[in-house]
Order: sequence, then C-alpha cells, then structure tokens
Amino acid sequence: MAYIIGMISQKGGVGKSTLARMMAREFVSGGMSAKIADLDTQQQTCTHWAGRRAENIVAPEIQVQSFASVKSALAEAERFDALLLDGKPNASEQTFEIAQAADLVVIPTGQTVDDLHPGVVLAHSLRKKGIPTERIAFVMFKTTGSERENQAARDYITEAGYIVLNGSVSVSTAYGSASDIGKAITETSFKSLNEKAADLAQSVIDRIVELQERQVA
Repeated sequence: MAYIIGMISQKGGVGKSTLARMMAREFVSGGMSAKIADLDTQQQTCTHWAGRRAENIVAPEIQVQSFASVKSALAEAERFDALLLDGKPNASEQTFEIAQAADLVVIPTGQTVDDLHPGVVLAHSLRKKGIPTERIAFVMFKTTGSERENQAARDYITEAGYIVLNGSVSVSTAYGSASDIGKAITETSFKSLNEKAADLAQSVIDRIVELQERQVA
C-alpha cells in the first residue's frame, strides 16, 4: 500500500514543489519506489526539474509525470511505494481532492505572517470540509537563522491548532543551484545543508508512518 503525500499551498513560492522533489529523492535513495504527480499543468515545475535531472544524468532517477486530474494521478499509486501529489497553489477543488486522497497533507510555510496566515487559512478550509486535523502538517521552509523568528512561526501554527514537523530548510543559494541542475535539496555540495533537508524529510516520513500505525491499531 503506497504512502500518498499531498503537497499543497495557498500561495506560490513557499517550497511546495521543492518539498515534493526532496521527498521523492529520499524515498528512492532509501530503496523505495516513488513518483511525483505534477498536478500544476501550467507551471509543471517538477516536470521541468525532472528533465534537467535527466539531462545532467543525476542519480537516482526520479519518476515525474504531469497529470490533469487527481483521479488519474491516483491510478499510479498501486505501482509505487510512495506517490507525491504536487498540487497547484491556491485553495481550489483540486486542493481538496488531494487532501481527501492523501495519508498526509503537508503545507510548507515561511516565517512571516504573509506566509503563515494563508497557510493556516488553507488548513482551516480543509478542516471545515472534513479533513482530519491530524492529517495536516506544516513544515518550515526558507527560514532565516533566527531561532526566535523560527519559534514564533511555530507558535503561530500550533496556536492555530496544527502540528509543525521537526526540522526546517533555510534560505540558501546552494539549494537553488542544486535545483537548477535537477538535484534535490538533499543533494547540494554542502553536507550540512543536505543533512538539514534530510532531517526534515525524515520528519515527514515519521509522521506518515505514525498515522498509518494508528490506523492499524
């Protein structure tokens, strides 16, 4: 049974596609099969990234495919250990469909209220439509080096009633440079940056395993 993880956001540029690529790479590197379903047919950020990865012969190979609907993407789940659904930004019917299908919905956010508020509004809208709060998780992306700002952002989310996963990904040109040649943010030239990103990826994996174990119990 595949892990289905939905990457959603209320606004663009917060790290949703970056997160999907990181998670796919970590699953594959760990010996599992994974696929990214790129549901943003206009931007196709993950699809174009996969092309750059292939051109630069970056291993391991990451499977990415563009889909026009969540339903067609979900048909791939039985073929993989993990299916990453990379949705369009902004709350939409597609966002709700992703949340319904996913074992875990991940909302990346920065530290400012401009990022935090839209993310929480999106989470609230999903909860009102019946998505269990426990299946919604936030991750900190594009953070600064300020622990005070990081903690304030985490407090903002937890006070709104949602979990924030351990770890964070900071602002770094090295992450952008890696993406430019088709690498994930766990594949930069800097060990410390890779480890930080890998820690966040592990938090996502730990959360989805925890949720599935609860279902079994």
